[in-house]
Amino acid sequence: MIQTQLYIDGQWQSPIDQGTRAIVSPADESVIAQAAEATRADARLAIAAARKAFDGPWRQTTIRDRARLLNKIAELIDRDAEKLAHLESLNTGKTLTESRTDMGDIAATFRYFAGLVASEAGAVNEAPHHVISRTLREPVGVCGLITPWNYPLLQAAWKIAPALGAGNTVVIKPSNLTPLTTHHFTQLVAELDLPPGVFNLVTGGAEVGAELAESLDVDLVSFTGGAFAGESIMKAATGNFKRIGLELGGKNPNIVFADADLDAAVDYALNAAFFHAGQVCSAGSRLMVEDSIYDAFIGRLAERLPRIVIGNGFHGETQMGPVQSAQQHDKILGMVQAGIAEGARLVHGGKRPAGDVFRKGYWLEPTLLADVTAGMKIAKEEIFGPVITAERFRSEEEALRAANDTPYGLAAAVWTRDLDKANRMSRALRFGTVWVNDYHPYFPEAPWGGYKASGIGRELARIGLDEYTELKHSYINLAPKAMGWFGA
Repeated sequence: MIQTQLYIDGQWQSPIDQGTRAIVSPADESVIAQAAEATRADARLAIAAARKAFDGPWRQTTIRDRARLLNKIAELIDRDAEKLAHLESLNTGKTLTESRTDMGDIAATFRYFAGLVASEAGAVNEAPHHVISRTLREPVGVCGLITPWNYPLLQAAWKIAPALGAGNTVVIKPSNLTPLTTHHFTQLVAELDLPPGVFNLVTGGAEVGAELAESLDVDLVSFTGGAFAGESIMKAATGNFKRIGLELGGKNPNIVFADADLDAAVDYALNAAFFHAGQVCSAGSRLMVEDSIYDAFIGRLAERLPRIVIGNGFHGETQMGPVQSAQQHDKILGMVQAGIAEGARLVHGGKRPAGDVFRKGYWLEPTLLADVTAGMKIAKEEIFGPVITAERFRSEEEALRAANDTPYGLAAAVWTRDLDKANRMSRALRFGTVWVNDYHPYFPEAPWGGYKASGIGRELARIGLDEYTELKHSYINLAPKAMGWFGA
């Protein structure tokens, strides 16, 4: 059985109170690990170590040093990619194919930020000949990084790479449901010659996250997860007006017009909703189809849903694994039943799959609810599971109005052969990412984040590095002279 520890001030250690948490496989509910369960006291030790490192030797590192560090981390991820992928699938339930893809994306993220950091240089401003005026970017300081359970290491990489690359020190808290890949990643970091305290791992529950948000010695907190926890972190962070970054999910419309390539649109509607059993913040769970093709589109989805292969993520034929936890399983079933009670039509799914292999674990059939209307709860609230809700629309204006009628604004997609319409829709949709005739692609070079309740700030791209820096104007007068203005 896997045993994990905390990593604080360059040392592996057990929590002060020796607490542990059983980590359970979502596929069969077996205990796969005992993870160290930190408390506020442990988090305070990690924060103090990060503070000492930032105020000490780490401040002397150069951009070249940090770029080399990120590239070395990418090499270690490549080296251990198969081990990391197995841990990710074991802990989250996603297919091994998906986890292997994640590892490639994680290494690419570190390499992207390594290149970006290596090209860093302060801007020289126009000024009188006796003045040196520069615009500089400097590290924020101690960064508390809190990551979710659905993409544990990918989301960690999006934060760790720019944080370390910018010259900050880090205390990371993975979800207490899925700490295994972050723990192994920390073992990789421990192989490197970093000053103690630069990188710290504390695994635990909400009180650890609260300590990171509240501590006056943490200069920035970056959180990916649910809106309720994000709201708590935002309130707690006001104690020292620390910088915050929040990525809080979405209710993402996938809009199909009658002139779309229907073969592609049907196929991508399934991809949009059922990757990682729909446990994706940008999942296209809200399908919106133009009225003239609605019935045919639903019929084609209904034909394919029973053919989706559900099973253990380590089996090569598996296309969709379980959801991650019992709590998530019950929440999704409850939302499906609430949708049916509101008048939605259950086309397929809505229950645990039949068979002895599915009696244990957090299994759900891929589910389609048709004839949903924009006012229903399931059209507005994030389900975060393998469920598609399907709505009709009759005009471009109606589709746009309904799609934007949500508190979220993370991602959206439009399917049409009309490029003018595609441009109009992509400009008018109030979402951080809008795909046209595609769903789910992202790149380290492109910003990720959302409008409204989907969060604050952006990850990835140039702005993802800037989030971890402070902007300074440095002004040096090389030939000061008395002005003789006051009392001369």
